[in-house]
Amino acid sequence: MARILIAGCGDVGATLGQSLSAAGHTVWGLKRQPAGLPPGIRPVAADLTDPATLTALPPELDAVVYSAAASGFSAAAYQAAYVDGVRHLVAALRATGQPLQRFLFTSSTSVYAQHQGEWVDEDSPAEAESFSGRCIREGERLLAASAWPTTVIRFGGIYGPGRTRLIASVRSGTATCPVGPPLYTNRIHRDDCARVLEHVLLLPQPLPLYLAVDDDPAPLDAVLRWLARQLGVAESPLAPAPALKPGAEVRGAALRLRASKRCRNARLRASGFVFRYPNYQEGYAALLRAQAEGTAPPSAPGV
Repeated sequence: MARILIAGCGDVGATLGQSLSAAGHTVWGLKRQPAGLPPGIRPVAADLTDPATLTALPPELDAVVYSAAASGFSAAAYQAAYVDGVRHLVAALRATGQPLQRFLFTSSTSVYAQHQGEWVDEDSPAEAESFSGRCIREGERLLAASAWPTTVIRFGGIYGPGRTRLIASVRSGTATCPVGPPLYTNRIHRDDCARVLEHVLLLPQPLPLYLAVDDDPAPLDAVLRWLARQLGVAESPLAPAPALKPGAEVRGAALRLRASKRCRNARLRASGFVFRYPNYQEGYAALLRAQAEGTAPPSAPGV
Protein backbone atom coordinates (compact mmCIF):
# COMPACT_ATOMS: atom_id res chain seq x y z
CA MET A 1 0.00 0.00 0.00
CA ALA A 2 1.16 3.52 -0.83
CA ARG A 3 1.66 6.67 1.25
CA ILE A 4 -0.03 9.49 -0.65
CA LEU A 5 -0.27 13.25 -0.09
CA ILE A 6 -3.09 15.19 -1.72
CA ALA A 7 -1.94 18.81 -1.85
CA GLY A 8 -4.88 21.18 -2.09
CA CYS A 9 -7.40 18.66 -0.80
CA GLY A 10 -10.70 20.23 -1.84
CA ASP A 11 -13.83 18.60 -3.22
CA VAL A 12 -12.16 16.41 -5.85
CA GLY A 13 -9.17 15.68 -3.61
CA ALA A 14 -11.38 14.60 -0.71
CA THR A 15 -13.37 12.29 -3.00
CA LEU A 16 -10.11 10.79 -4.23
CA GLY A 17 -8.70 10.49 -0.73
CA GLN A 18 -11.72 8.61 0.61
CA SER A 19 -11.48 6.07 -2.20
CA LEU A 20 -7.74 5.58 -1.75
CA SER A 21 -8.11 5.20 2.00
CA ALA A 22 -10.90 2.65 1.56
CA ALA A 23 -8.53 0.67 -0.68
CA GLY A 24 -5.97 0.52 2.13
CA HIS A 25 -3.61 3.36 1.22
CA THR A 26 -2.39 5.89 3.80
CA VAL A 27 -3.62 9.30 2.70
CA TRP A 28 -2.89 12.82 3.89
CA GLY A 29 -4.87 15.88 2.82
CA LEU A 30 -3.07 19.22 2.80
CA LYS A 31 -5.10 22.41 3.03
CA ARG A 32 -5.17 25.61 5.06
CA GLN A 33 -8.00 24.40 7.30
CA PRO A 34 -8.15 20.59 7.10
CA ALA A 35 -10.42 20.02 10.09
CA GLY A 36 -13.40 19.26 7.83
CA LEU A 37 -11.72 16.51 5.84
CA PRO A 38 -13.71 13.25 5.71
CA PRO A 39 -12.69 10.19 7.73
CA GLY A 40 -9.77 8.23 6.33
CA ILE A 41 -7.79 11.32 5.28
CA ARG A 42 -5.13 12.48 7.73
CA PRO A 43 -5.06 16.29 8.01
CA VAL A 44 -2.03 18.42 7.17
CA ALA A 45 -2.57 22.08 8.02
CA ALA A 46 -0.42 24.06 5.58
CA ASP A 47 -0.59 26.81 2.98
CA LEU A 48 1.01 26.06 -0.39
CA THR A 49 1.66 29.77 -0.89
CA ASP A 50 3.62 30.00 2.40
CA PRO A 51 6.84 27.94 2.41
CA ALA A 52 7.18 28.29 6.19
CA THR A 53 4.11 26.08 6.67
CA LEU A 54 5.49 23.23 4.54
CA THR A 55 8.25 22.11 6.89
CA ALA A 56 6.36 19.21 8.50
CA LEU A 57 5.22 17.13 5.53
CA PRO A 58 4.61 13.40 6.08
CA PRO A 59 7.83 11.39 5.58
CA GLU A 60 8.53 8.60 3.10
CA LEU A 61 5.81 9.57 0.63
CA ASP A 62 5.29 7.37 -2.40
CA ALA A 63 3.10 9.78 -4.36
CA VAL A 64 1.78 13.33 -4.41
CA VAL A 65 -1.37 14.58 -6.12
CA TYR A 66 -1.33 18.35 -6.63
CA SER A 67 -4.97 19.39 -6.84
CA ALA A 68 -4.91 22.99 -5.63
CA ALA A 69 -7.33 25.48 -7.17
CA ALA A 70 -7.07 29.24 -7.52
CA SER A 71 -8.87 31.21 -4.83
CA GLY A 72 -10.35 33.56 -7.44
CA PHE A 73 -10.22 34.54 -11.09
CA SER A 74 -7.24 36.88 -11.09
CA ALA A 75 -3.64 36.77 -12.24
CA ALA A 76 -2.44 36.87 -8.63
CA ALA A 77 -4.68 33.99 -7.56
CA TYR A 78 -3.60 31.78 -10.47
CA GLN A 79 0.07 32.64 -9.95
CA ALA A 80 -0.25 31.67 -6.29
CA ALA A 81 -2.05 28.37 -6.89
CA TYR A 82 -0.37 27.03 -10.01
CA VAL A 83 3.12 28.53 -9.95
CA ASP A 84 4.14 29.64 -6.45
CA GLY A 85 2.37 26.72 -4.77
CA VAL A 86 4.01 24.17 -7.06
CA ARG A 87 7.44 25.74 -6.60
CA HIS A 88 7.11 25.82 -2.81
CA LEU A 89 5.88 22.24 -2.53
CA VAL A 90 8.61 20.89 -4.82
CA ALA A 91 11.24 22.70 -2.73
CA ALA A 92 9.82 21.31 0.52
CA LEU A 93 9.72 17.78 -0.87
CA ARG A 94 13.30 18.06 -2.11
CA ALA A 95 14.48 19.43 1.22
CA THR A 96 13.28 16.29 2.97
CA GLY A 97 14.53 13.88 0.30
CA GLN A 98 11.12 12.40 -0.44
CA PRO A 99 11.38 9.15 -2.47
CA LEU A 100 8.40 9.87 -4.71
CA GLN A 101 7.45 7.31 -7.30
CA ARG A 102 4.64 9.38 -8.80
CA PHE A 103 3.61 13.06 -8.97
CA LEU A 104 0.21 13.93 -10.45
CA PHE A 105 -0.77 17.48 -11.41
CA THR A 106 -4.39 18.48 -11.99
CA SER A 107 -4.31 20.83 -14.96
CA SER A 108 -7.01 22.17 -17.27
CA THR A 109 -8.01 22.14 -20.92
CA SER A 110 -7.95 25.94 -20.65
CA VAL A 111 -4.25 25.73 -21.56
CA TYR A 112 -5.36 25.29 -25.20
CA ALA A 113 -5.82 28.45 -27.24
CA GLN A 114 -8.00 26.77 -29.89
CA HIS A 115 -11.50 28.27 -29.92
CA GLN A 116 -12.98 27.61 -33.37
CA GLY A 117 -14.34 24.15 -32.59
CA GLU A 118 -11.06 22.37 -33.40
CA TRP A 119 -10.34 18.87 -32.14
CA VAL A 120 -7.47 18.81 -29.63
CA ASP A 121 -5.58 16.02 -27.92
CA GLU A 122 -2.35 15.53 -25.97
CA ASP A 123 -0.27 16.33 -29.06
CA SER A 124 -2.01 19.63 -29.84
CA PRO A 125 -0.15 22.88 -29.04
CA ALA A 126 -1.16 24.33 -25.68
CA GLU A 127 -0.53 28.04 -26.11
CA ALA A 128 -3.31 29.86 -24.29
CA GLU A 129 -2.65 33.58 -23.94
CA SER A 130 -4.86 34.15 -20.89
CA PHE A 131 -3.22 34.51 -17.48
CA SER A 132 -5.06 31.40 -16.31
CA GLY A 133 -3.72 29.26 -19.14
CA ARG A 134 -0.22 30.67 -18.84
CA CYS A 135 -0.01 30.05 -15.10
CA ILE A 136 -1.28 26.49 -15.37
CA ARG A 137 1.20 25.73 -18.15
CA GLU A 138 4.02 27.14 -15.99
CA GLY A 139 2.95 24.78 -13.19
CA GLU A 140 3.11 21.89 -15.65
CA ARG A 141 6.61 22.93 -16.72
CA LEU A 142 7.86 23.25 -13.14
CA LEU A 143 6.83 19.70 -12.35
CA ALA A 144 8.17 18.33 -15.62
CA ALA A 145 11.56 19.74 -14.60
CA SER A 146 11.48 18.03 -11.21
CA ALA A 147 13.33 14.80 -10.47
CA TRP A 148 10.17 12.74 -10.00
CA PRO A 149 8.03 10.85 -12.56
CA THR A 150 5.23 13.32 -13.30
CA THR A 151 1.89 12.97 -15.04
CA VAL A 152 -0.27 15.96 -15.96
CA ILE A 153 -4.02 15.49 -16.27
CA ARG A 154 -5.88 18.26 -18.11
CA PHE A 155 -9.50 18.25 -16.97
CA GLY A 156 -12.45 19.77 -18.79
CA GLY A 157 -15.17 21.70 -16.98
CA ILE A 158 -16.02 19.90 -13.74
CA TYR A 159 -19.65 19.45 -12.73
CA GLY A 160 -21.33 17.27 -10.14
CA PRO A 161 -22.63 17.47 -6.56
CA GLY A 162 -22.51 21.10 -5.48
CA ARG A 163 -21.46 22.18 -9.00
CA THR A 164 -24.82 22.79 -10.65
CA ARG A 165 -24.57 26.39 -11.89
CA LEU A 166 -25.73 25.43 -15.38
CA ILE A 167 -28.83 23.66 -14.07
CA ALA A 168 -29.67 26.68 -11.92
CA SER A 169 -29.28 29.09 -14.84
CA VAL A 170 -31.61 27.05 -17.06
CA ARG A 171 -34.16 26.67 -14.28
CA SER A 172 -34.13 30.42 -13.53
CA GLY A 173 -34.29 31.44 -17.19
CA THR A 174 -30.99 33.32 -17.11
CA ALA A 175 -29.13 30.96 -19.48
CA THR A 176 -28.84 31.97 -23.13
CA CYS A 177 -27.92 30.12 -26.32
CA PRO A 178 -25.30 32.11 -28.24
CA VAL A 179 -26.04 32.91 -31.87
CA GLY A 180 -23.60 31.59 -34.45
CA PRO A 181 -21.56 28.42 -34.99
CA PRO A 182 -21.68 25.64 -32.38
CA LEU A 183 -19.80 26.51 -29.21
CA TYR A 184 -18.32 23.23 -28.06
CA THR A 185 -17.99 22.53 -24.35
CA ASN A 186 -16.01 19.79 -22.63
CA ARG A 187 -16.89 18.49 -19.21
CA ILE A 188 -16.34 15.71 -16.71
CA HIS A 189 -18.30 14.67 -13.63
CA ARG A 190 -16.66 15.29 -10.25
CA ASP A 191 -16.77 11.59 -9.39
CA ASP A 192 -15.04 10.68 -12.65
CA CYS A 193 -12.37 13.32 -11.92
CA ALA A 194 -11.45 11.54 -8.71
CA ARG A 195 -11.63 8.16 -10.45
CA VAL A 196 -9.31 9.35 -13.23
CA LEU A 197 -6.74 10.48 -10.67
CA GLU A 198 -6.89 7.16 -8.83
CA HIS A 199 -6.71 5.23 -12.10
CA VAL A 200 -3.63 7.11 -13.33
CA LEU A 201 -2.01 7.02 -9.89
CA LEU A 202 -2.18 3.23 -9.89
CA LEU A 203 -1.18 2.60 -13.52
CA PRO A 204 2.11 0.69 -13.75
CA GLN A 205 3.54 3.03 -16.39
CA PRO A 206 1.39 6.12 -16.99
CA LEU A 207 2.15 8.49 -19.84
CA PRO A 208 3.22 12.08 -19.05
CA LEU A 209 -0.07 13.65 -20.16
CA TYR A 210 -3.77 12.78 -20.37
CA LEU A 211 -6.89 14.75 -21.32
CA ALA A 212 -9.72 13.97 -18.93
CA VAL A 213 -13.08 14.80 -20.50
CA ASP A 214 -16.13 12.66 -21.14
CA ASP A 215 -17.03 11.16 -24.52
CA ASP A 216 -19.23 14.02 -25.69
CA PRO A 217 -17.75 17.47 -26.46
CA ALA A 218 -21.23 18.91 -26.86
CA PRO A 219 -22.44 22.23 -28.30
CA LEU A 220 -23.57 24.50 -25.48
CA ASP A 221 -27.02 25.10 -27.00
CA ALA A 222 -27.66 21.33 -27.17
CA VAL A 223 -26.82 20.97 -23.47
CA LEU A 224 -29.04 23.91 -22.50
CA ARG A 225 -32.01 22.66 -24.53
CA TRP A 226 -31.65 19.14 -23.11
CA LEU A 227 -31.62 20.52 -19.57
CA ALA A 228 -34.68 22.65 -20.30
CA ARG A 229 -36.60 19.55 -21.42
CA GLN A 230 -35.60 17.64 -18.31
CA LEU A 231 -36.62 20.53 -16.07
CA GLY A 232 -39.87 21.21 -17.94
CA VAL A 233 -39.03 24.88 -18.47
CA ALA A 234 -38.82 27.09 -21.55
CA GLU A 235 -35.75 26.66 -23.73
CA SER A 236 -32.99 29.19 -23.21
CA PRO A 237 -33.39 32.08 -25.67
CA LEU A 238 -30.86 33.03 -28.33
CA ALA A 239 -28.56 35.92 -27.52
CA PRO A 240 -25.76 37.67 -29.43
CA ALA A 241 -22.28 36.49 -28.57
CA PRO A 242 -20.44 38.82 -26.15
CA ALA A 243 -17.83 40.98 -27.85
CA LEU A 244 -14.26 39.93 -27.12
CA LYS A 245 -11.50 42.51 -27.02
CA PRO A 246 -8.11 41.23 -28.19
CA GLY A 247 -5.99 40.10 -25.24
CA ALA A 248 -8.72 40.79 -22.69
CA GLU A 249 -9.37 38.41 -19.80
CA VAL A 250 -12.96 37.22 -19.89
CA ARG A 251 -15.30 35.13 -17.77
CA GLY A 252 -18.66 33.45 -17.98
CA ALA A 253 -20.30 33.25 -21.40
CA ALA A 254 -17.48 35.15 -23.11
CA LEU A 255 -14.93 32.73 -21.69
CA ARG A 256 -16.92 29.76 -23.01
CA LEU A 257 -16.87 31.34 -26.48
CA ARG A 258 -13.12 31.65 -26.43
CA ALA A 259 -12.83 28.05 -25.20
CA SER A 260 -14.87 26.42 -27.99
CA LYS A 261 -12.97 23.25 -28.86
CA ARG A 262 -13.47 19.48 -28.89
CA CYS A 263 -11.20 17.49 -26.64
CA ARG A 264 -10.41 13.84 -27.31
CA ASN A 265 -10.15 11.36 -24.43
CA ALA A 266 -8.80 8.49 -26.57
CA ARG A 267 -5.52 8.22 -24.67
CA LEU A 268 -7.29 7.99 -21.32
CA ARG A 269 -9.73 5.43 -22.71
CA ALA A 270 -6.85 3.39 -24.13
CA SER A 271 -5.27 3.23 -20.66
CA GLY A 272 -8.28 1.22 -19.49
CA PHE A 273 -10.35 3.94 -17.82
CA VAL A 274 -14.13 3.47 -17.94
CA PHE A 275 -16.37 6.48 -17.26
CA ARG A 276 -19.20 6.28 -14.77
CA TYR A 277 -20.80 9.23 -16.59
CA PRO A 278 -19.62 9.08 -20.24
CA ASN A 279 -21.78 12.01 -21.38
CA TYR A 280 -23.57 15.05 -20.01
CA GLN A 281 -26.99 13.39 -20.25
CA GLU A 282 -26.07 10.64 -17.79
CA GLY A 283 -24.19 12.95 -15.46
CA TYR A 284 -26.80 15.68 -15.29
CA ALA A 285 -29.63 13.12 -15.02
CA ALA A 286 -28.00 11.79 -11.84
CA LEU A 287 -27.74 15.33 -10.46
CA LEU A 288 -31.37 16.09 -11.28
CA ARG A 289 -32.47 12.88 -9.53
CA ALA A 290 -30.46 13.88 -6.45
CA GLN A 291 -32.07 17.31 -6.46
CA ALA A 292 -35.54 15.80 -6.78
CA GLU A 293 -34.82 13.46 -3.88
CA GLY A 294 -33.42 16.29 -1.77
CA THR A 295 -30.00 14.67 -1.45
CA ALA A 296 -27.98 17.19 -3.52
CA PRO A 297 -25.60 19.54 -1.63
CA PRO A 298 -25.82 23.34 -2.10
CA SER A 299 -24.66 24.58 -5.49
CA ALA A 300 -21.15 25.92 -5.99
CA PRO A 301 -19.35 27.28 -9.07
CA GLY A 302 -19.13 24.70 -11.83
CA VAL A 303 -20.56 23.74 -15.21
